[in-house]
Amino acid sequence: MKSKLLFVACLLSVNLMAQKKPMAAFRPDVLPPTAGGFENRIMYEVFIRSFYDTNKDGIGDINGLASRMGYLRELGVEGLWLMPISPSPTYHKYDVTDYYDVDSVYGTLKDFKNFVELAHSLKMKVVIDLVLNHCSNLHPWFLDAISSPKAKYRDYFVWSDPDKIKSEPEHWYFPEDASGKKMDGQKFYGFFWSGMPDLNYDNPKVREEMKKVGKFWLSEIGVDGFRLDAAQHVYPTGQEVKNHLWWQEFRKSMEEVKPDFFMVGEVVNSNKNIAPYLKKGLHAAFNFDLAREINTTVITGVDSGIVSRLTAVRALYRQIAPGFIDATFITNHDQDRIMSNVKHDVNKAKMAAALLFTLPGSPYIYYGEEIGMLGQKPDEMIREPFIWTASENSAGQTRWEVPQFSSAKTIVPLNLQQEDSSSIYHFYKKFIAFRRNSPALSGQGIQPVKSSDPHLLIFIRSDKSGNSVLVVHNLSDKVGSTTVASIAIGEELFSTGKISCEKGKITCAPYSTAIFELHRMEKK
Repeated sequence: MKSKLLFVACLLSVNLMAQKKPMAAFRPDVLPPTAGGFENRIMYEVFIRSFYDTNKDGIGDINGLASRMGYLRELGVEGLWLMPISPSPTYHKYDVTDYYDVDSVYGTLKDFKNFVELAHSLKMKVVIDLVLNHCSNLHPWFLDAISSPKAKYRDYFVWSDPDKIKSEPEHWYFPEDASGKKMDGQKFYGFFWSGMPDLNYDNPKVREEMKKVGKFWLSEIGVDGFRLDAAQHVYPTGQEVKNHLWWQEFRKSMEEVKPDFFMVGEVVNSNKNIAPYLKKGLHAAFNFDLAREINTTVITGVDSGIVSRLTAVRALYRQIAPGFIDATFITNHDQDRIMSNVKHDVNKAKMAAALLFTLPGSPYIYYGEEIGMLGQKPDEMIREPFIWTASENSAGQTRWEVPQFSSAKTIVPLNLQQEDSSSIYHFYKKFIAFRRNSPALSGQGIQPVKSSDPHLLIFIRSDKSGNSVLVVHNLSDKVGSTTVASIAIGEELFSTGKISCEKGKITCAPYSTAIFELHRMEKK
């Protein structure tokens, strides 16, 4: 026990000494309002490879992430989603070769278990990317499967005679031998590409194996849950009902070892097709529609009905799964970064964050958004190294690739932003702190408020106890004004710019947000 405490103390000591600015706000002894669950928890998506390097090989590692926990906790992060960490032949690791280990470039299984214990000591949750739809074509199962039609693991994958393939021919491949030569015979199904053969979930042995994998990470390592990659592709297109039943089966199995575990799924589909995944299956689904709406809203500077659409979607989900969690975000590891989308306009990037933190749900921050990192496709370029200081040779700086978008020359490094109260870093930090301490913003209630100015986005947020606030966003670069009738507005609780409210008339400075205490709706 003493060795574990020493590990925690040493890592925090390293982190605090590495920061020039004292972290007075860092209070690991204070529980966040959302302690104990995932609803409303501020989550942070990390690509470990790009985050912080402790063994000087240029690649981020688990111990590096551990040494930065003080930074993340001070920012206000309450949980982490880690992109895949298992052994894999690729840089991104979405093609797994061993489901029960950690890739050696990131560290060891012991390193990761220590990290999970550290995170829990800081009241932070840990969610890992679990890639169950497919494995690597170098996984021992697949190498065995292609050796013979009668191989032990042949039925772990989906096979078909070439002349019987009627749909999605682009997703079927001939296996290759060790030299890369195409092998005659049946083709296997791989939705994403030939290097990621889909697993055959019609095979009960595959389902049991993957339940065993999940239980290992929950019970043996202690993680709190999973981000489920490609959750809608476990069964091929047209077999959606089987997908729903599988995630229900998986959830029930995981609850046997950790009743309060959490799983959030990647389901890129229409809202009506996402909803069934939440029925006794996924606890949460990423809100891709809302992410697009946030991006479009800040780019155009016009409220196009984002709250009304969000309200309709939440009502749909609530009918099927009353306790669902809305996983909200701006961008993630598969999308161009928000700062690139808004053409380097920091005001619009801040406004995107303001929308994320004032709308209901559990917000997910993609690493680097809080310092305004840039990035556009291809994928490697939206997963570039986090910029800690202006020096490329500073301690911890990852250098696994030459950045094309985010460098100390194109964005302001974290250490300089920490010294500038007007930086996007401080914007994130202040907004997160306010949200965490606002009962109304931590609630689920939201109601749109009409505005005569199309550049003003106004809505009411509330919780079950009756706490309510009025949120006003000016999405444009011009002063905005409107009259809000029949609402008893109280004192200003939070603002990012000059705001005035007199006799129901609200006037807002460009790109500003204000949050007012709301007493009650006046009776007519």
